[in-house]
Amino acid sequence: MSIRLIVFDVAGTTVLDDDAVIDAMQTACATRRVPVDRRSVKAVMGMPKLEAIRKLLAAAPTVAPQTIDALATQVHAAFTEFLLWRYRHDSTVRPVPEAANVFKQLRDAGIRIALDTGFSREVLDVLLTRFKWTRGVVDVTVASDEVEKGRPHPDLIQRAMQLAGTMEAHDVAKIGDTPADIEEGRAAGCGLVVGVTYGTHSRAELERFGVPLIDRLPDLLQLVGAS
Repeated sequence: MSIRLIVFDVAGTTVLDDDAVIDAMQTACATRRVPVDRRSVKAVMGMPKLEAIRKLLAAAPTVAPQTIDALATQVHAAFTEFLLWRYRHDSTVRPVPEAANVFKQLRDAGIRIALDTGFSREVLDVLLTRFKWTRGVVDVTVASDEVEKGRPHPDLIQRAMQLAGTMEAHDVAKIGDTPADIEEGRAAGCGLVVGVTYGTHSRAELERFGVPLIDRLPDLLQLVGAS
């Protein structure tokens, strides 16, 4: 296997945020008097956030179907506001241990680094700026509002490949912490799809997908021959 591009998820994979996304989603829904439990939010993690909100609202018995689109827009605006504040100011939001070193070793081995996310570009750029993950650290970044379809569709990975100049999907690895990440990697035909067990989903929850699982980000280096 020759991997030339690795597409990493952000929250839960390369960034730890102490469940800031789940907290923001619950708070945003509560502003419109739609209670959602953490398990329900966890089930839509990794998806484009507006689509995830629509799914949560559609499952809420108190929400009339004809109001979902307008309500989702309002909840998404509140979610973004709450999350941006956390990502700008909360000291618990930090890179996964050894993330910068892993990026460097991969790039030294000739492997390009991409980040893809269910966040909008506005949210992603806050994290990139805060952690100084600019060119020279990562090569390519793609946000969910920059493609037609987010996870579990392959559009984010295909856009990352285009930006990185990678022609063949079997030369690409996808790394993420949610079922949506794994399904995205498979939909894109990636040569390697890896789940991480330290994010929103546990090893037991990801084992059913039958992909390699890692408990630490540096464990990826051996999988791709860059250790």
